[in-house]
Amino acid sequence: MIKANIFEAKARLSEYLDAVEAGGHVVICKRNRPVAELTRIAAPHAGPRPVGGAKGQVSVPATFFDPLPDEFVDAFYPRAAAEAPPPARVAERRPDDVWPSRSNRTPRRKRR
Repeated sequence: MIKANIFEAKARLSEYLDAVEAGGHVVICKRNRPVAELTRIAAPHAGPRPVGGAKGQVSVPATFFDPLPDEFVDAFYPRAAAEAPPPARVAERRPDDVWPSRSNRTPRRKRR
């Protein structure tokens, strides 16, 4: 086990990581009091995940694929939204009442 203060751990971090990779432990201290420990973590699983691990545990009823009732669908998609006009496209001109002319605008304050 290696004990090192913070300053030394900053300066020799790559060496300590090599030691941890080899199976050692590094204790990092602050004013000679242990604060943290560097240890090796388990290697991630390198193989592919097995397919069908829950086979036989999950069942989907035949009614799952039936269409939903109209009342249920209307709760998510009200008819008012279906009857609303489509939104304006960016390239189309808007009516004149939306874009006021320059003479109707309020004057801007001058910067000092």
